Amino acid sequence: MKKLILLLVFATLATSQVMWAQAENAQLDQHAFQRVTKEVHHELLLLPYYGVFDNLAYQVSPTGTVTLQGEVVNPVTKSDAERAVKNIEGVSNVSNQIEVLPPSPMDDGIRRATFRAVYGNASLSVYSMRAMPPIHIIVKNGHVTLVGAVARQMDKQMAEMQAKSVPNVFSVTDELQVENNK
Repeated sequence: MKKLILLLVFATLATSQVMWAQAENAQLDQHAFQRVTKEVHHELLLLPYYGVFDNLAYQVSPTGTVTLQGEVVNPVTKSDAERAVKNIEGVSNVSNQIEVLPPSPMDDGIRRATFRAVYGNASLSVYSMRAMPPIHIIVKNGHVTLVGAVARQMDKQMAEMQAKSVPNVFSVTDELQVENNK
């Protein structure tokens, strides 16, 4: 009787391992891939503590693995992002590579000053009226990185110039993308 129970347990384990390996190697079809990508984007935008001082990026693999990247000020945003993405149908695995920026009163001051300099500029103030302002300001150890998208090349240059005018900033890296207006 014990041999029979052991045999059943081993058979069940072997079957579940085969099914797990098949599920892991399964590829999302094109429609499912696009749906997962769209839902990941949507869920990340809805995070309660995601803001202009955070930068979230992601990659979806054809097997359903989502890799989260970027930088956040609040550690809760990192865990919330992973939790939100894990619940999406079609996501098989989540690799959370989001960096939590070190707490720093000086960086906090630079964030606020850079926000005022960028979004307080007359030509850039229209971007502040969106639900999620498109220019994200990432500050780490006094170094500022601008990430996001703007409508015109001139807006990109103006944002960089405004960020460089902020006191106590060691460097400014402009990674803003210019949207194609066709």
